[in-house]
Amino acid sequence: SIPSDTSTTTFHGLCYVVGDNIDTDQIIPAEYLTLVPSNPDEYEKLGSYALIGLPSSYATRFIEPNETKTKYSIVIGGANFGCGSSREHAPVALGAAGAKAVVAESYARIFFRNSVATGEVYPLESEVRICEECRTGDVVTIELGESRLINHTTGKEYKLKPIGDAGPVIEAGGIFAYARKTGMIPSLSK
Repeated sequence: SIPSDTSTTTFHGLCYVVGDNIDTDQIIPAEYLTLVPSNPDEYEKLGSYALIGLPSSYATRFIEPNETKTKYSIVIGGANFGCGSSREHAPVALGAAGAKAVVAESYARIFFRNSVATGEVYPLESEVRICEECRTGDVVTIELGESRLINHTTGKEYKLKPIGDAGPVIEAGGIFAYARKTGMIPSLSK
């Protein structure tokens, strides 16, 4: 077992709020799945399409036109975030766009697992429906070690469920990086 630095990890920035049942087609539509995340140019391009599949009822875009990065480092969602297909591109697109964490009431299991396996974003679970109390553009801080989210715009604090054993895997950069770091598999030779 390796020590985790997640006790001091914090994320601070603007949040982007979505509702329930945000599926992987809304996170990254199928037409962008031809992009190869291991290619740096295509990784950046994949990020530029994150959450582009949201319906037009979302007046504020996650990424502005002609931009590749989002100004929203934290996504806040409702129940069943990441439902739909098993595409790993969904958490990768969010991470490539610059998101550091998603805080949702609950996740589709495959999205949660893909987030951990890729190490792209921290999939954190809220104990209440934060998505109904926060607004896109609110300034928030996530303190991972204390399992809490602070909304500086409203002054409210929320308890999050601890990330547990998934934290060090995400922090290492995903399952393969974690396995190399801990000696489970050989390190890549340079």
